Amino acid sequence: MVEPEEYSYEEFPESSTVTRGMNVIEFEDDIASVVCKRYVNYVERDGKQLKLQFLMPYYTVEHMEKLPCVVFVQGSGWIKQKLYLNIGNLSKLADKGYIIAIVQYRSAEDAPFPAQVQDIKTAIRFLRQNASEYKIDPNNIFLWGDSSGAHVSLITGITSGVTELDTDDYSDYSDKVNGIVDFYGPTDITKMNDAPTTADYTVADSPVGILIGKLDVTKHEDKAQKANVLNYITKGRDIPPIIIFHGSKDRIVPFEQSAMLHEKLLSEHKESTIYKIMGQDHCGPGFWQDEVIDLIDDFFEKHMKRI
Repeated sequence: MVEPEEYSYEEFPESSTVTRGMNVIEFEDDIASVVCKRYVNYVERDGKQLKLQFLMPYYTVEHMEKLPCVVFVQGSGWIKQKLYLNIGNLSKLADKGYIIAIVQYRSAEDAPFPAQVQDIKTAIRFLRQNASEYKIDPNNIFLWGDSSGAHVSLITGITSGVTELDTDDYSDYSDKVNGIVDFYGPTDITKMNDAPTTADYTVADSPVGILIGKLDVTKHEDKAQKANVLNYITKGRDIPPIIIFHGSKDRIVPFEQSAMLHEKLLSEHKESTIYKIMGQDHCGPGFWQDEVIDLIDDFFEKHMKRI
């Protein structure tokens, strides 16, 4: 019988046992795998805890350096999010050396716009406050959202420091981001039906109607305009670079929404790159193919701050 002892990894003896037909694989200690850290509370709203889900590269050596963080906002029509929906896809980026923080925000059914933007801003500042605990490089935080999550990400990233869209939570920390990835997000929500689509976005029980307080969009354009991404894009505002991906056959959010965003950014001399994925509907595998993942990785690398 061998008495148990406290060993460090380096001190623990290598097994010398050999068995018949045994094969040997050499261990490469610089390989990363991805682990999930679930249900991290970042703020309480109306008596309910809002949570973060982390995807982290787990290096098999004990030390892990601080890594850039990508805050991902899951699309849901602005109502309750299925936070696990893209965990498999997002692992592709985590495996490249990013910490992915999937953020829960308040459903528009319970809290209309700008509650969702307030929550994402709060989450970004929480991540900066707790950067050491979660191995995050606070100088390199990016935003990424799909569909309604992209809409929220765009307004969040574009309006750093705009107090009417913010709260006092973790106010000692910045909500600025290095860049934004937009997957097929609505932009001018008053014009969702100006191009072919399968939904009526003007009525009170539509996703857009629910976002602005369960109101008819045509009768409450003032409220809808406050949730219009384009209205926040001005020459004088410091806007992070944006990369846009949208399917050519999107039946839910017309491609024209992304085209309007891109044109507005360019007209105000802001950095914008747009990709149309031919034949792709709303969401789908075309957005997670290797070419797109590599473009996003390159975008993050390009806008990384190295201090």
